[in-house]
Amino acid sequence: MLQSKLFSKTTKEKSSETGAVSHDLLVRAGYIDQLMAGVYTFLPLGTRVMQKIENIIRDNMVNSSMQGQEIVMPSLTPKENWQTTNRWDSFDVLFKLKGAGDKDVALAPTHEEVISPLAKKVIYSYKDLPLAAFQFQTKFRNELRAKSGILRTREFLMKDLYSFHATQEDLDKYYEKAIKVYQNIFKQFGIGKITYRTLASGGSFSKYSDEFQMITDAGEDIIYVCQKCKVAINKEIKEENIKCPECGDSDFQEKKAVEVGNIFKLGTKFSEPFGLKYKDRDGSEKFVIMGCYGIGLGRALGAVVEANHDEKGIIWPKNLAPFLVHLIAIGDNKKVKATADKIYQDCKAQGIEVLYDDRQDKSVGERFAEADLLGMPLRAVVSEKTLAQNSVEVKERSKTSAKMIKIKDLIKILKNV
Repeated sequence: MLQSKLFSKTTKEKSSETGAVSHDLLVRAGYIDQLMAGVYTFLPLGTRVMQKIENIIRDNMVNSSMQGQEIVMPSLTPKENWQTTNRWDSFDVLFKLKGAGDKDVALAPTHEEVISPLAKKVIYSYKDLPLAAFQFQTKFRNELRAKSGILRTREFLMKDLYSFHATQEDLDKYYEKAIKVYQNIFKQFGIGKITYRTLASGGSFSKYSDEFQMITDAGEDIIYVCQKCKVAINKEIKEENIKCPECGDSDFQEKKAVEVGNIFKLGTKFSEPFGLKYKDRDGSEKFVIMGCYGIGLGRALGAVVEANHDEKGIIWPKNLAPFLVHLIAIGDNKKVKATADKIYQDCKAQGIEVLYDDRQDKSVGERFAEADLLGMPLRAVVSEKTLAQNSVEVKERSKTSAKMIKIKDLIKILKNV
């Protein structure tokens, strides 16, 4: 990508909209643009990061013990389905609309009311279970207060997976597998070390549900981390647990955190209203037992930035960076430009993601400052000085010192990165 053609611009002005560092940096760096409170456009750089996040999640949903099958469900949903579960009037963030013929519809904030009747058309026998289906879909929630930038919004992209089981034991086993898969996802996001499995209230279906909370000052939640086993407890159940439910220890540390994922055992809450049953081995009919597993992609992106930045800007983990390399040509020397152009083309030919700052209307200082703000893992500079050594100056975003890499070795080194 040529930076001169990029469909976004950076700005030096700090955002006054929110106290979240991620919001300020993502807006200033041109990753996102706010349309109104809680609603954002993801610009080309932000979209590339979202695609990386989506691909990591998809790979873990499909190629793991979760064995999910991808579908896409509609966001526009009928009133009757919400009445069936008694949530038309009780779901306080539900966006309600009038459709053609004065028909009431809702923009889905979650998809239990869609997946349950859909599964009824697929599941007949115990032989059809277990089954898991997931999607990436835009959700709508009429939040009273949208705040903290993309950490809490009214419109957001979410991965939600729903699992269907014949027995509670089978759901319990699947649920434990899901915990490990989620932990692997956050490790791949580069936030695994500061993201804790957090026990929260499980409602009427199980003693606990599980949140995955990342430690950050921008977080709205308070969690208590067990210093022995590193399992955390949500504030809402801390009074009931003087000791850790996992290991029995009583040494907790209070932390501010943001939820980056959650999983629930739904039991038969949504299968019963829709008559979602299966025929067991003995011929008897039983209600299907369900679980649900969510990750908000935009919130995950914001959380990663909260955890990976300095006073100059974003520091993207390599797995999520929109581009691996930020290539900068300094000076109007024809040989410098020709060399940088060739490196750019060679990178593209080898599948190395590169953002090429081909602009000449900004000072070197401005261009370096923008590179730090954008946060690509590597910055590669071509100048008369580097060409004198047949080299390129390569600097990791997370480090202060740079290295001189021979031009002939550059592509090979970048491919190994």
